[in-house]
Amino acid sequence: MTPIINGTSGREKTWDPAIYNRFSSQREEPFWDLAGLLEPTAGSNVVDLGCGDGRLTAALHKYLNAGQTLGVDSAPGMLSKTELYASECVRFEQGDIASWSAPQPFDIIFANASIQWVDDHRSVISTLKGYLAQGGQIAIQVPSNADHVIYQLASQLGTEWLGSASPPDTVTTNVLKPEEYAELLDALGFDRQHVRLVVYPHRLSSTSDTVEWVKGTSLNRFKAVLSDEDYLGFVDEFRSRVIKELGDQSPYFFTFKRILMWARLS
Repeated sequence: MTPIINGTSGREKTWDPAIYNRFSSQREEPFWDLAGLLEPTAGSNVVDLGCGDGRLTAALHKYLNAGQTLGVDSAPGMLSKTELYASECVRFEQGDIASWSAPQPFDIIFANASIQWVDDHRSVISTLKGYLAQGGQIAIQVPSNADHVIYQLASQLGTEWLGSASPPDTVTTNVLKPEEYAELLDALGFDRQHVRLVVYPHRLSSTSDTVEWVKGTSLNRFKAVLSDEDYLGFVDEFRSRVIKELGDQSPYFFTFKRILMWARLS
């Protein structure tokens, strides 16, 4: 079968808050672990890059006792929900991390599970460092799970369907090794830092739930370029291959590696 490829980027239809938040409790764990690395400073000026629907951005604002918090996201579907969490002190705007520029220096730059979508992390983190105020902090979390079989199966299927036009797995192409982030933070002049690799254990209800998990994130790259009909067929075939490879387990123990990093200027 030759799949039909959309002529548009498909960005407006890829990110669905309902699908993403199906596993909200599991996705929140690294968010709060990352927040726990920060040194709260009352009244700080905070930006949350990749804020999603804004729920956790508002919670972070409260946790940090921040003065002002800006949430930035590129997905209209996510931003459409942020009005529920906006206030005089918490606001949201559309923007792409790759081209975003800070309107003023920030005391805290927070990016949870977002910069993996952006090329050239050395350049990105260097740019973000330039937006920090004196004594500012940066906190970043990125997935490091591209070697898990479900992501490998997705990439293999994408190549079969789309050949060289198959969109790459950005975790594979963009995410560095933990030690490379540590070296980068040091080279950029951060006086203090903490970088760690964490394996998060998720007990999902079944093997098939891993497919629902990646439908909220990694499979969006295929949703963006396939027709609606072909995308449904792609997901069905992907699910079949996942179950064949991993077995139809209930529950299924899903391990997920993530890199958490924090650094502070003097």
